[in-house]
Amino acid sequence: QVQLVESGGGLVQAGDSLRLSCAASGRTFSRTFSRYVLGWFRQAPGKEREFVAAIRWRDAMTYYADSVKGRFTISRDNAKNTVYLQMNRLIPEDTAVYYCAAKTDDGTVRYSRYYDYWGQGTQVTVSS
Repeated sequence: QVQLVESGGGLVQAGDSLRLSCAASGRTFSRTFSRYVLGWFRQAPGKEREFVAAIRWRDAMTYYADSVKGRFTISRDNAKNTVYLQMNRLIPEDTAVYYCAAKTDDGTVRYSRYYDYWGQGTQVTVSS
């Protein structure tokens, strides 16, 4: 099993920055973490959940949605088993519940249906 706990959401103004954290734990993850991809998804009211960014644990390869490329940065801390999403130059369209998710690395990182483990989500609200 893998447990994911997000933190760091909040209410900010357009142009501000915010950093989300996702702490991963569990026996399965601890033994096989190098085989995992951790991703961030978001879901705004009335919209489908969409891919934001992902990182491959073994070599820190990163992937981004076009809408956040250049503004968001995903990174990981091996020692803390934690993934971060640094969000800069936030805009109101970034308002959503942000979810951390984990899956084994099989090359499919952009589709939520392939992720096996999910956190509870953290709200990010960007006011104009």
